[in-house]
Parts: sequence; C-alpha cells; structure tokens
Amino acid sequence: MSHGYFVHETAIVDPPACIGDGTRIWHFSHVMSGAVIGEHCVLGQNVFVAATGRIGNHVHLQNNVSVYDRVVLEDHVFCGPSMVFTNVTNPRCQFPRKGEYRETLVRRGATIGANATILCGHTLGEHCFIGAGAVVTRDVPDFALVLGAPGRVAGWMSRYGQRLSFDGSGLARCPVTGDVYRLVAPEAVRLLEPPIRSEPRLSSATS
Repeated sequence: MSHGYFVHETAIVDPPACIGDGTRIWHFSHVMSGAVIGEHCVLGQNVFVAATGRIGNHVHLQNNVSVYDRVVLEDHVFCGPSMVFTNVTNPRCQFPRKGEYRETLVRRGATIGANATILCGHTLGEHCFIGAGAVVTRDVPDFALVLGAPGRVAGWMSRYGQRLSFDGSGLARCPVTGDVYRLVAPEAVRLLEPPIRSEPRLSSATS
C-alpha cells in the first residue's frame, strides 16, 4: 500500500503511527506505535521517536536524535546531529520511573545545535537558538540565543536566524527580512506582527 510519506527500507515504523504527507524517514530509524509526526518532516539516520513523541510540520531531526516519551516539537523545529533530550530528572536502573516522565516542549521555529542536551521539564521558546554543546537546565525565552553549560542567554536571534542588536529605544531589525523586534524585559523579546501559525494534517501508518 502506498503512503504520502517515505520510509527507507532499513527503517522501522510500528503501526499504528501517525505520519504526515511528504515526511521522509531515513536509514535505521525507528518510529514506535502511537507516535505522531507531521507533514514534510525529515528524520535522518538512526533517529528514534517514542510512542508519545509528538512532532509538528516541517521538523528536521538530524542523525542520532531520539525524541523520547513526553517530548513535543512544534512546527519548523531543527534538531542538530546527536543532540539529546531527557525525560526523567533522576534515573536509576534499580528504581524504574516511567510514571515520572516530565514533558519537554520545543516551540515553533526553535533550533537546537549539535550535541546540545535538553534536560526534561522545560519549555524552549519560539525561534530560540540553542548553541552546539549547550546544556539547557531551565526554560528558554522566545528568540533567545543560549550558549554554554549550563546554558545562559547570550543574546537574541531573529526568526530568520540572525543575531539581533537592540538600539537605545529597545528595537532591533533583522538584517535579512526587515522584521522588527522589541526588547520588553531583560529576558523577553517580542516580534512585532508575528507570523500566522499552521496546523498539521496527519495520516495513519499501516504495516
């Protein structure tokens, strides 16, 4: 039976999973039964999506990324190679804690760099940018640039991915798109006239 998405012959999709049209799932990846993946996503080599993993539209998961239970990625999220999500704060093999998973929410347009680690129970704001190798230990504001371990807000990024420089009146303009941003608090930036959101349209996977 043909589908509106592509699964490489070495990948495994356990039915029923919900996968949107135009999505591509590449070598040695594994999507578990119950997972939800939106339209036009790319899952690179050796990607894992757990049963309660939720992925929006136009999401790119580079090689060796695992979306564990209770990890939610909104539209247009980019996860760099070998970045890591967690879902338990104090794991012990001797004392299983499957009933203690904490949700991690990555909002629309966020970028997570290669080898970054996202500790569970936090929200990464819209269009934030997590630098390579950073360790996120708290919520991240919209448009924030986070660097280091533990991660700290080191600046601000436009939704296009350009570093923002605010003037004395608290305004900054993206040098590529011309979008205007306002610094409304020490750790809060607002895009003037924000873009319209889109909703995923999904289809069910079968064997």
